[in-house]
Amino acid sequence: MDRTELEALSSKELHDLAIRRALEHVDVAFLWKLIREVPAAQAAAGNVDAAETDVMSLSSLLNDVMESDEGTLAEALRPVYLNYLTKHS
Repeated sequence: MDRTELEALSSKELHDLAIRRALEHVDVAFLWKLIREVPAAQAAAGNVDAAETDVMSLSSLLNDVMESDEGTLAEALRPVYLNYLTKHS
């Protein structure tokens, strides 16, 4: 898919494609990038308490990464998914 086709997808679809690709290719670097991005995305999405919790807990961050496919968090992470999928298309 090219960037235009990817941009037409929902944030949930982008999340699912990016996570699936990262897991299939054991792309630890991308998953680590998501882990680092989630607290800032939580804050940007208005979830400041969740962002603070994420900074304090790796297990919480991992859970957020795997479940970051809906709502304002998915929208805040949309550019990360687009860039990753465009780079690996």
